[in-house]
Amino acid sequence: MLIVRVANFVHATSGGLRTALRELGRGYLAAGHQPVLIVPGARAGDEETPYGRVITLPGPVVPGMGGYRVLLNRGAVGALLERLGPDRIEVHDRSTLRWLGNWARRAGVPSLTVSHESLDGLLRIFGPGRSLGLRAADRLNARTVAAFDAVVCTTGWAAREFTRLGAAPVRVPLGVDLDRFSPANHDPEVRAWHAAPGQVILLHCGRLSAEKEPRLSLAALAELRDAGVDAVLVVAGDGPLRPTLESEAIERRLPAVFLGHVADPNMLATLLATADVALAPGPIETFGLAALEALASGTPVVARVSSALPEVIGDAGTAAEGTGTAYATAIRTLLARSGAERRAAARAQAERFPWSGSVAGFLAVHDAVPVTR
Repeated sequence: MLIVRVANFVHATSGGLRTALRELGRGYLAAGHQPVLIVPGARAGDEETPYGRVITLPGPVVPGMGGYRVLLNRGAVGALLERLGPDRIEVHDRSTLRWLGNWARRAGVPSLTVSHESLDGLLRIFGPGRSLGLRAADRLNARTVAAFDAVVCTTGWAAREFTRLGAAPVRVPLGVDLDRFSPANHDPEVRAWHAAPGQVILLHCGRLSAEKEPRLSLAALAELRDAGVDAVLVVAGDGPLRPTLESEAIERRLPAVFLGHVADPNMLATLLATADVALAPGPIETFGLAALEALASGTPVVARVSSALPEVIGDAGTAAEGTGTAYATAIRTLLARSGAERRAAARAQAERFPWSGSVAGFLAVHDAVPVTR
């Protein structure tokens, strides 16, 4: 089966979506299928990779989004799809690429789209407010349901903005590389680089952009230190808010180090396994791959109660409201458990989410959609 996947907002330093695309492609290949991924870039390209063929089409940079690009030339994308002749189309941006559902229907190609973001959440943050945002999201989500043969959501939380419309999205959780991310990656030398003996290492791993609310991690650090907890914060990630956050940490004399994007996957795995607690402050996360990678590394997670992460982290972490005080209290609750207990619970929860299960789930959705041509 030739499965053509199309995605926007993917580049070398992007996180969860890029990981998901790679791991699903790798799994499709292993299952005997032909995955092709179409993404925007600075220039055209075509290469074979361990996760399938990747075709890059030129696309403009979106202002203020840290270098993300989008596929705007519908004619070029449509012509490429005509040449490829896919058996299935899988769309990883239900907003700017919604038109591909209608293209697939005209071509008689079964299609699915994956909900990687909360549309009503984004509209609440950047749009007209809660009531107007919900109405706008409902209208756009109804168009998505009408355009595609199937909508895939990674959590029950993500599915709710579709089920309230009477739609029936398919729930398929994402996964984690249980070999790469492991408690065995704990490194005393790396710990010594970032903290003095006895200090608590908090790790914020994620994009530094407004919808992720990374300032909450600094607020939690400040609250802990005011309460007498000798904690430091390590920030692995980049984004438009980084300069502001670095300046704030300096002004408030908070012990925070900003590593930027950690390109070396082994170093990232080491950081995740060496930290004491991982922080996931995003209020509208639909899954949270970075949090799951932390759990696989044996590190518990504090997540926002308003996001999907509580159903992903289970008892291996805790959820808190979006204030520094609430996050600091949640961190102290986790630290009250023994290190061995924290790490064992985190790893056990992550083992419920192998990538093999995600691949099987996505392929089952592809198989269930009837071919009409």
